[in-house]
Amino acid sequence: MNELLLIISLLISFGATLLFLKFFGKSGLYVWIGISAILANIEVTILVRAFGMDQTLGNTLFASSYLATDILSELYGKKDANRGVKFGIITTLFFIVLAFMWTHYIPAESDWAMPSIKALFSNTPRILLASLLGYVVSESIDVWLYHKWWDLTAKRSGNKTKFLWFRNNFSTLISQLINIVIFNFGAFLGIYKFPELIAITAACYVIYVATSLLDTPFIYIARKIGKRPEE
Repeated sequence: MNELLLIISLLISFGATLLFLKFFGKSGLYVWIGISAILANIEVTILVRAFGMDQTLGNTLFASSYLATDILSELYGKKDANRGVKFGIITTLFFIVLAFMWTHYIPAESDWAMPSIKALFSNTPRILLASLLGYVVSESIDVWLYHKWWDLTAKRSGNKTKFLWFRNNFSTLISQLINIVIFNFGAFLGIYKFPELIAITAACYVIYVATSLLDTPFIYIARKIGKRPEE
């Protein structure tokens, strides 16, 4: 059941990225980055077992955020991709502040939600700060690498449109490794035993590798939906 839900979640996340691009253009990608940042930071508090590995949720939503910034790089350029990263940072910061406030309200006697809110968000500041640090570092590296790979392949091939799969995958695979190490150790060191934390990190990265490779058709579809400025 978990495996099926993860696959469906992946298709929904990648599909939503394309729908937001199709109907709202560049602004839609910014909005989706904000939505995925909030939802992923809630999802990532859940630990599940799927494909024979223990892993945190949020992987598919985080992967769609990388897809969105890669599409911004491909269609609109480095400046707009970096703006998307900043949009995700600001969204996460506001969510950290609000989630922290939720757990400090004094509930009414008839309230039933506060125990669940506290259980879910009591570790949210630490988790979100680790997520924010991982996001800032890895997404910035992702955009930088994307354009470095693009310059390299354009010089070698003499064509700026070729090797889209290369710059998309190899920028994301490297940046996501950085992200998952920063996030897991920042958020869960001391909560999980060290060997278990290593296993969870490795499992999460295996999922990231799979999602990174599976997003390739979606970025090609995005190229068909939108036009680069010079085309």
